[in-house]
Amino acid sequence: MKHSFIDQYSNRDSLIHRLDPRSKLVATLAFIAAVALTPSAGWLVYCLYFIIIAALILLSRVPLLYISRRSLVIIPFVLLVAIFIPFFKEGEVAFGFNIWAWHLSLTHNGLQLLWSILAKSWLSILSLILLTSTTGFASLLKGLEQLRMPRVMVMLLSFMYRYIFLLTDEVMRMKQARDSRNFGGKRLRQMSIVGNMIGTLFIRSYERGERVYAAMVSRGFDGHSRTLDRLHFSRLDTCFITAIILVLVCINLFNLYY
Repeated sequence: MKHSFIDQYSNRDSLIHRLDPRSKLVATLAFIAAVALTPSAGWLVYCLYFIIIAALILLSRVPLLYISRRSLVIIPFVLLVAIFIPFFKEGEVAFGFNIWAWHLSLTHNGLQLLWSILAKSWLSILSLILLTSTTGFASLLKGLEQLRMPRVMVMLLSFMYRYIFLLTDEVMRMKQARDSRNFGGKRLRQMSIVGNMIGTLFIRSYERGERVYAAMVSRGFDGHSRTLDRLHFSRLDTCFITAIILVLVCINLFNLYY
């Protein structure tokens, strides 16, 4: 399987790629915080946010089709959580309909809140995709560590990214072995086989984790991941963070007074 589906465009050369991972992390967090704190009625502000993120995507030279396809994946999950908001939010009724003995009505406030949640989720995921697409995962983890993220969480993310591919390959081999033995029969038998596969995968993962930990301890592992590359915070990074924060502040001040 492909082992670079998260940061496959991180080796390209652009202004965004040359930035320090810490500056991109701070700018992304500031952008997400600004989007999350925007009132649900601020559609002009959402458009300005989109212009900012679109300009950064164009500067990064990451394929637009790649970013758009990955960003739309989040929409069904957001809808699954927020689809009932228009039915329960109080306010002026937009329209209603009957389902058997129930009368359901949608309010203008609920629909506005639903579209606001969708816009915020989409803008936030766009910024995260831009971050991961222009930054190698190892550099991203190193930036998180130097920003004082708990070392345990950084190591968990590192191991998760490193071994999720092995676990996926293990599942594919188990699936191939299952299919080669004529997987079929009644649903109860199928569920039993799938349950056995899940249990086997858990045991194999646990045993592999024990072996990896023993191998790392025997080689002097002390909980700190060391790399040959060093991060350099340049004047370009300072200008980038300052520009992003100033633009976000100006947009929010504009929304506040107008």
